Amino acid sequence: MRIRIDHSTRYTYARPARFIIQTLRLTPKSSESQQVRDWRIETDVDARLRRSEDAFGNIVHSLYTERPTDALTIRVTGEVSTMDAGGVVRGGSERLSPLVFLRETPLTKADADIAHFARSIRESTSLNRMHALMGALKAEVAFEVGATSAAHTAADSFAQRRGVCQDHAQIFIASARLLGVPARYVSGHLSRQDGQHDQEAAHAWAEAWIEGLGWVGFDPANGICPTEHYVRVAVGLDALGATPIRGTSYGGGQESLTVALHVRPVQQTQQQLQSRGWSA
Repeated sequence: MRIRIDHSTRYTYARPARFIIQTLRLTPKSSESQQVRDWRIETDVDARLRRSEDAFGNIVHSLYTERPTDALTIRVTGEVSTMDAGGVVRGGSERLSPLVFLRETPLTKADADIAHFARSIRESTSLNRMHALMGALKAEVAFEVGATSAAHTAADSFAQRRGVCQDHAQIFIASARLLGVPARYVSGHLSRQDGQHDQEAAHAWAEAWIEGLGWVGFDPANGICPTEHYVRVAVGLDALGATPIRGTSYGGGQESLTVALHVRPVQQTQQQLQSRGWSA
């Protein structure tokens, strides 16, 4: 399928910020299961954008403003063609050994409660354990917007048994690593099948390294492996490493943030799909 994404993030400041520095992980890469057809990043102020790649292979844009700014809008628009690969990630460039993703971080540290939960998963193979872990986590932790913040750790969220997709992903990662399975955080977008195109935030899920398959996606917030409805953007050890926008401003005083996100499928003719080698 083909997915259209319009993502706008607006910052306003109590007084003009002398300068603003932002790190943007907003641009997806093409792979066997997704092809980036069109993608643009724009701002409404004079700013420099420098493109590079980080240690995880994510496309990163560094943004620097040129003059005092009292408001900044970062807008991303693009289209990505996707196909269902059963959650298996193929055709991507991997810079790091999977063993790197056994590393514990403050956001994904497993406490005794998570350890007890993870060790209750007794399936015989890594793949079956990860599927069972995903299902158990969806049943155990309720999806509730506003129950947590970006600062909440996996242990914090699991303790209250409530959270959003970021929390589900980080609890999954903490549990998988405890079981000896490399796991990483993924940020991206989900084209919802309920017809709700306007969304409050980007989506997040996890990937686990399965011998013989490679990286496989698991979305415990929805209890499924990623399908053609998912657009994969960035990966990291935890949410901080894959967050879409992260940065700072100097001299702006109090800052407010507004996000608008619209994700929808784009209708295509069967002839267009076949010409690209994709199925409907």
